[in-house]
Amino acid sequence: MDTQIDSFFIVGITKKTSNIDNAASNDIGYLWQQFIRENIMDLIPKKVSNDIYAVYTDYESDHLGPYKVIIGCRVSSADFIPDGFECVEIRGGLYRKFSPKGEMPDIVINEWQNIWNNKLDRTYTTDFELYDQRAANPEDAEIDIYVAINSNNR
Repeated sequence: MDTQIDSFFIVGITKKTSNIDNAASNDIGYLWQQFIRENIMDLIPKKVSNDIYAVYTDYESDHLGPYKVIIGCRVSSADFIPDGFECVEIRGGLYRKFSPKGEMPDIVINEWQNIWNNKLDRTYTTDFELYDQRAANPEDAEIDIYVAINSNNR
């Protein structure tokens, strides 16, 4: 389903990675562990909810090239970013929304495989996953994945 998104900010922790040689799987897994272990959510100022976002941005080319991952929360203001954290803007625009359901993290991995194999005209600006209350049970979770697309995808 295509949906128009207004710009907003995410503050969290980041890692540069790529999908080559399974690097992203290891890097993103470690970033999630750090987020949970260090209670990062509680350290984010001006967060608007406890929803967690995993954002993919700063693509050097496409899904095969290096990019940055940030795991964090939506904030009402980006005017204060604590040391060790980064802020990224989810750019407003047209996004294709996917809502996989099932066991974590398999639903995320499988859905991204489907997205990569799809012929979407992606912008490679900012893509993101939304983990809200529907993701609380890892054995029966639902998340939303938003992939930035060009308007000619309609």
